[in-house]
Amino acid sequence: MSWLGAGIGAGIGLMFGGPIGAALGAWVGSSFGSGLKRVGHNAALGRDGAQAVFIVTVFSMLAKMAKADGQVSRAEINLIEEFIANNLRLGAEDRKQAIQIFQNAKSDGYSIYDYAEQYQQLVRNQAMREMVYRLLFAVAHADGELHAAEEDILRRIPEYLGLHASIFAAMEGEFGRRGPAATGTLEQHYAVLGCSPDTSDRDLKLAYRRKAAEFHPDKIASKGLPEEFMRYAEDQMKSVTVAYDTIMEARKSRAVS
Repeated sequence: MSWLGAGIGAGIGLMFGGPIGAALGAWVGSSFGSGLKRVGHNAALGRDGAQAVFIVTVFSMLAKMAKADGQVSRAEINLIEEFIANNLRLGAEDRKQAIQIFQNAKSDGYSIYDYAEQYQQLVRNQAMREMVYRLLFAVAHADGELHAAEEDILRRIPEYLGLHASIFAAMEGEFGRRGPAATGTLEQHYAVLGCSPDTSDRDLKLAYRRKAAEFHPDKIASKGLPEEFMRYAEDQMKSVTVAYDTIMEARKSRAVS
């Protein structure tokens, strides 16, 4: 059984209302019928529930991203399908479900910001919210360039996901260059750690340890990240380590010059 089907089969078909509830309800309604349990915004999600909500949120928001310029083109659909097949390497059933979620979200009445805002309410773990943003960035850059409508979304949406605005510079430094994370500027490396040049060495190290712990594969898997998405958590972990090492090397170089 696929990831979303397994979650619903285990009784995790939770309907929250709002855009995520509507998207999950539309998929479940077409696949499993009714019988969803309604819960409030503050309900605690188990791992399977968090995983189902993550998947529905990601592919619904990707649909909104693709529609940012007014309509979803065949080229954009092909891009999403390539991303699913090549980057996520989903099996046939999971791919079918992802496309169904994507198609349902294209015509609903919610905006990408509505999805982001509700996801922030449902998922308190910052690492999981950063993973949603990372996936949006990955797809926006999948064709080798960042279009104006995509850039506007990526600059605005951190506020709705409860993330610091500096995360745009951090991700652009990584995805925009299509090269090793070390090629980013010091400003972008500081943004990865949520720090600034004024941060002391001690506080910088604490920030690094905190971020590294958040994105450790075992920990983020326990929060509901599906196995197929795990390499994005590993990429984030590498970015955190490279950012810290690069900043410290730059500080040492200045100290001896």
